[in-house]
Amino acid sequence: MEHLINVLQTDRSDSEIIGYTLDTLFNIVSNDLEEEEQDDLEEENSQKQVDDLGRQFTEIFIKQQENVTLLLTFLEEFDFQVRWPGVKLLTSLLKQQGPQVQQIILVSPMGVSRLMDLLADSREVIRNDGVLLLQQLTKSNAAIQKIVAFENAFERLLDIVTDEGNSDGGIVVEDCLLLLQNLLKNNNSNQNFFKEGSYIQRMKPWFEVGDDNSGWSAQKVTNLHLMLQLVRVLVSPTNPPGATSSCQKTMFHCGLLQQLCTILMATGVPADILTETINTVSEVIRGCQINQDYFASVNAPSNPPRSAIVVLLMSMVNERQPFVLRCAVLYCFQCFLYKNQKGQGEIVSTLLPSTIDATGNSVSAGQLLCGGLFSTDSLSNWCAAVALAHALQDNATLKEQLLRVQLATSIGNPPVSLLQQCTNILSQGDKIDRRGSKVQTRVGLLMLLCTWLSDCPIAVTHFLHNSANIPFLTGQIAENLGEEEQLVQGLCALLLGICIYYNDNSLENCRKEKLKQLIEKRIGKENFIEKLGFISKHELYSRAAQKPQPSFSSPDHMMFDHEFTKLVKELEGIITKAIYKSSEEDKQEEEVKKTLEQHDNIVTHYKKVIREQDQQLEELKQKVNTLKSQNEQLQTAVTQQMSQIQQHKDQYNLLKVQLGKDNQHHTSHSDTLQMNGIQPEEISKLQQEIEELKNKHEVLQGQLREKDSVIENMKSLQSETGTNEQSSQITAGLEHGNELHRELEALRIQIQSQSLDISKLQSEKQELLQQMNTASVPALGDSSAVIAAKNSELEGRLLQEIKELKNDVKALSEEKALLKQHLDSVNSTVAVLQNEKSKLQQEVAESKKEQDDLLVLLADQDQKILALKNKLKELGEPVEDEDDIESGDQGDEDEEEDGEEED
Repeated sequence: MEHLINVLQTDRSDSEIIGYTLDTLFNIVSNDLEEEEQDDLEEENSQKQVDDLGRQFTEIFIKQQENVTLLLTFLEEFDFQVRWPGVKLLTSLLKQQGPQVQQIILVSPMGVSRLMDLLADSREVIRNDGVLLLQQLTKSNAAIQKIVAFENAFERLLDIVTDEGNSDGGIVVEDCLLLLQNLLKNNNSNQNFFKEGSYIQRMKPWFEVGDDNSGWSAQKVTNLHLMLQLVRVLVSPTNPPGATSSCQKTMFHCGLLQQLCTILMATGVPADILTETINTVSEVIRGCQINQDYFASVNAPSNPPRSAIVVLLMSMVNERQPFVLRCAVLYCFQCFLYKNQKGQGEIVSTLLPSTIDATGNSVSAGQLLCGGLFSTDSLSNWCAAVALAHALQDNATLKEQLLRVQLATSIGNPPVSLLQQCTNILSQGDKIDRRGSKVQTRVGLLMLLCTWLSDCPIAVTHFLHNSANIPFLTGQIAENLGEEEQLVQGLCALLLGICIYYNDNSLENCRKEKLKQLIEKRIGKENFIEKLGFISKHELYSRAAQKPQPSFSSPDHMMFDHEFTKLVKELEGIITKAIYKSSEEDKQEEEVKKTLEQHDNIVTHYKKVIREQDQQLEELKQKVNTLKSQNEQLQTAVTQQMSQIQQHKDQYNLLKVQLGKDNQHHTSHSDTLQMNGIQPEEISKLQQEIEELKNKHEVLQGQLREKDSVIENMKSLQSETGTNEQSSQITAGLEHGNELHRELEALRIQIQSQSLDISKLQSEKQELLQQMNTASVPALGDSSAVIAAKNSELEGRLLQEIKELKNDVKALSEEKALLKQHLDSVNSTVAVLQNEKSKLQQEVAESKKEQDDLLVLLADQDQKILALKNKLKELGEPVEDEDDIESGDQGDEDEEEDGEEED
């Protein structure tokens, strides 16, 4: 061993020699025997020797922790002939000395992570052996389980299962499922990680089965069995309730429960798979209301369709079904009723007279339970009694309702109550020939009666009403019977103790005191308590108390129910105290009870009063809340109004400053409008319209001035021309000019009226400012109501003024349109005058030609005149030539033409 380890340390670069060394070490520490024909005894002895020898060699190897750390480094090598024997050697070491090797790997840096890399190896041999190695590594070590889980083991293992074909896969799937069980079983942290990682949803495809379920291979059965066990690990009753409930809900929402119910109702499923599926469904629905409701709605694919619960109960009370299957069905029924008062009520209601199907076409769950309760098969009696007891568990209302159930025992005889029939069968004892255990039927019925009568005084009264019941119980307890009958005696003592403790003394002959006296005379208190103690001392009682699932090695061992063991533990001490209490103590207790009842009545009364006061208080609270909300709304409104008033004040002060600087109308008008809530777009629009009106006013003034100059030119033209025709035509033109002048005077008047409107708007703005000022100053000192009223009045007036301003603007725009029309007419008149002017100019030119002719005729006279003028000039007299006059006239005409072009 020492030399081999030395080779590992010194020849690490030679992969071949390292591979041979690892193989040799594996053969040394391995305890696998070669198959040889040996006797069983010899084989067993030799196996023990090999085990011991392999363990000793393992101890030598792991004594130095460095050897295991060295082996972990070889597992990082990718070379097949190094990595594979290294995996096998480490697996063998873990088999021989698991806890010690686990501890060495745990403290080794990255030890577990190195081993997780084996699952990602592309060579299936190494990957598969890596799964076996991790199985050994994760056994009973929560710390390593957590590390492996957080190294993404769930994802990798589920991928391998999927790649291998889920339940149809080979032994690799089985190994992966075993490793998953190691990681999840009794490890709440990993279970929560599995659920939070949405891995439960990936389990659903495992349970998809087809219509033809015949011919399943042994490997498929094994795989599916392990898959079902894995589901049970997640919803085990031993897990924390919160974690179990969360997994149960996830299984419902992802459809896993529905898939399991499909297998449950499928045909051709192997018996052991069906049994394990029933157990799995049981724990998936146990205590989870949504899952229990779904299970109640599942129907078997029969014609007519029957409830899955009914179909399962038919199997439970059928003595030809396998024992393990009947136990599984009972467990399923118990889990369906666990903390499920709705389901309990549905089962009991099938027994009540008003709901029984008189046609007999369909059988109900209640009828099946009654049939099993009174059949000749003791196992069916026991299962039906326990199932019915679970329907009554912790439900006083149903215990009272079940007293109404009447059974028709035989034709012609009156019906008998279910309670009476149970006591009748109990009293008959061994007279009826039954298949199975002699004690089993009576134990089952006694457990049912104890559950039924506990915490239900009305049921106790009904039981005591039958005068034969108490003598039967005392007779059973008092006899000295064999060991088998001791269990029945203990249960009879428990039932009698329940009749004493929960007795309301409504029957005179069966009061508490009389029953205790009867025990003392017929049995003896010490003997009674001793017989009562037989129950909890029984071996089968201890087994049943361990876990909820009924698991019995044989039908004869089926005696106690898990929930009933809790009831016994609860009642044993109470009944012991009740038996030893004296009559005076009972009286005192009765008085205390009466006092407590009175107090309870008083408390109930006060509770009622308090409840009413609570309702009134709640109503008042609601009113206060509504008033508060209204008050808050009013306060916010007042605050808003105050802020608006403050804003108005601030804007008013700002406006005063602005008015001091600039007294123009458009600025003050804009501020006033903005202050009163008018949009800036409207203000700017009004300002633009006022500016346009001013521009139009100026343009019209310019046009008036131009037209005046035209008229003056035309007048001067008239004075220069001397002909009658010219004067008449110019006179006509002047008349047109006068009309034009009159029209322009009318336009001037309209513009003046617009100026008046503008000044009016300015004055209205000043009035609005004054009104706002007068309204804002007293408003600050008033109450909120006065503020609101004045504010609303002010806003109304402001809105009215705004409307008037808008109407004025509209009127101004209409006047502007009229001005445009007048301007167009003036332009057309000017055009006519220009045409007339051009005609006049033509006529003047013609007249000039005539004058030239005249001048030719009067040349002499002109010469004389010129000579005279020259003389006058010489004499120093100013004389105007005609050329100068014509040039002046021509200049006037040019000026007129220029003015027309400008127009």
